[in-house]
Amino acid sequence: MHSFGDHPGREPATLRRANRHRGEVEAMIDGERRILCLTLGALAELETAFGADSLSDLAARFSSGRLKSADLIRILSCGLRGGGNRVSDADVAGMAVEGGVAGAAAVVGALLTVTFSPGGAPGGAPGGAMGGPTNGGAAERGAQAEKADAPFP
Repeated sequence: MHSFGDHPGREPATLRRANRHRGEVEAMIDGERRILCLTLGALAELETAFGADSLSDLAARFSSGRLKSADLIRILSCGLRGGGNRVSDADVAGMAVEGGVAGAAAVVGALLTVTFSPGGAPGGAPGGAMGGPTNGGAAERGAQAEKADAPFP
């Protein structure tokens, strides 16, 4: 018998809630509530993956709002690992995010917003935490797309 949220061969669903002040967001992924966080280690992994020379370069890349599906997988994977989930990029590629592609884009947008906006709040002051661009409203665009049932805003 499995306890709440347990699946054979998988990490159990988290029982704690996300703390936006620590840069965490929650998402329903593969039917489980998961915590995502872009820790310094996760950000370093993203800098390497995207060939960014700095956090400002990374923020500038994300602020374009033009992310490929592979980018979404990489960001979700890094966020999940930063949140304490033991998953690979390949694991995440096979997972279902609540809301489909639009839901995944909204989660990534929220994660980038909480990471790069001052105070981790959407709609924070322009310039992000590193003085560079913010995510360009990806969270808001993701939410609009989800409402319109379209894969992208």
